[in-house]
Amino acid sequence: MSKRLLRSGLIVSTMTLVSRVLGLVRDVVVANLMGAGAAADVFFFANKIPNFLRRLFAEGAFSQAFVPVLTEYHASGEMDRTRQLIARASGTLGVIVSIVTLLGILGSGVVTALFGAGWFLDWLNDGPSAPKFELASLLLKITFPYLWFITFVALSGAILNTLGKFAVSSFTPVFLNVAIIACAWFVSPNLSQPEIGLALGVFLGGLIQFLFQLPFLYKEGMLVKPKWGWHDPGVVKIRTLMIPALFGVSVSQINLLFDTFIASFLATGSISWLYYSDRLLEFPLGLFGIAIATVILPALSRKHVDQSPEQFAHTMDWGVRMVLLLGLPAMLGLMVLAKPMLMVLFMRGEFSPNDVQQASMSLLAYASGLLNFMLIKVLAPGYYARQDTKTPVKFGIIAMVTNMVFNAIFAYFYGYVGLAMATALSALVNAALLYRGLHITGVYRVTAETLWFVIRLAIAGAVMAGALLWLLPGMTVWLEWSFLNRAMWLAGLIGAGASVYLVAVMLMGIRPRHLRAAS
Repeated sequence: MSKRLLRSGLIVSTMTLVSRVLGLVRDVVVANLMGAGAAADVFFFANKIPNFLRRLFAEGAFSQAFVPVLTEYHASGEMDRTRQLIARASGTLGVIVSIVTLLGILGSGVVTALFGAGWFLDWLNDGPSAPKFELASLLLKITFPYLWFITFVALSGAILNTLGKFAVSSFTPVFLNVAIIACAWFVSPNLSQPEIGLALGVFLGGLIQFLFQLPFLYKEGMLVKPKWGWHDPGVVKIRTLMIPALFGVSVSQINLLFDTFIASFLATGSISWLYYSDRLLEFPLGLFGIAIATVILPALSRKHVDQSPEQFAHTMDWGVRMVLLLGLPAMLGLMVLAKPMLMVLFMRGEFSPNDVQQASMSLLAYASGLLNFMLIKVLAPGYYARQDTKTPVKFGIIAMVTNMVFNAIFAYFYGYVGLAMATALSALVNAALLYRGLHITGVYRVTAETLWFVIRLAIAGAVMAGALLWLLPGMTVWLEWSFLNRAMWLAGLIGAGASVYLVAVMLMGIRPRHLRAAS
């Protein structure tokens, strides 16, 4: 089992790596085009709202409820019954999302007023941020249909993942990045408002992703005609599981939107600085945390169906160890190399050294919570695979309230950096509660062997961080260098850090057998 999980994890990570690299290229292009000014703030805002709903209807709550039920149907071996579930689930979800998308397009002004209250109040009072409100309302009309496309993309991906076809769904996000990059290069320069071209890229990216997965569903015999099935037993089970999962997934998304709400009252550039630092955080989170979570949810669901609690716990342990092994150096590397990374990736065109300084501060705060973000991705499936979507909701609500309290306190003293600090701390609370729940119920408990594994990783990580700090040139030197010098030095530091970490891990006695806990 561990070999199969590792192979699936490598496939997802490889495909995700391609997508994340293109995502960074996309962000480099956007930073060069718009920097961290008012137009960038508005575009990131208009992109964030449909993505918030995407996490609810598509990749988040729906997938967490749909995959365990689909696994149960698929395990029965009755393909007609499985296809009927897919038809009824897609038809029911499709009608709901179509209504939400239409309301979002028609009511874009209301949505903007709700989540960008600072801009709306300026618009009412003819303040300096009034144009932001009008532009955000326009861009939302263009980006909102992305929600409809990406919902069916996530549905298709969940089906293919359940069948063990992880590469297709992991590669699909590449097309969104390609579409935005293409529009930034060929459409935006011809417009008086280049951000409109980027919004068109979001729309086209969603459409292309939707069309890309259809042939693969057809090949697997799972491309069926959607049907309304609100009272279908399978759909009833999915929506019963999905309703609490909606609240659970929405917790982190509400936190992000609350950050955006507060940031709309802060200095121009705050939303953009948070966005660019979050994008660097998302790279290792997607490459390792989400990739591992993607492959273990179907595996855990099968263990639950097969009533194998010992194998269930072993699979959980494998996920935790892999996240710690890969996430710890990623977290420390982001913290030590925050400014060099931002300089190499974004500091050109409209993105200034001041933007590097501001974004690096929020990146430090975000990066401190990376391990907790990744652990949440691995621990939460321990509930969803057992069709328990209510417990994570309770923990998520606690984390959400904690985040809001931290937001109010830290934003007052530290501005936008305080928002990132609050997000990182609330992730710690969420991860701790998720583990505590699994521990109390006996579903998963960290063994003494795993604890010793963590201690050795921490020592190896400290050695790596110390080596990077010793090798790192001063920031004044980085500013004087050309782009080529910066890029070469950054690549060298990343390579050196990875090499030191690998050697330190081996010297600490960690071997491949320590990653076979799921066997």
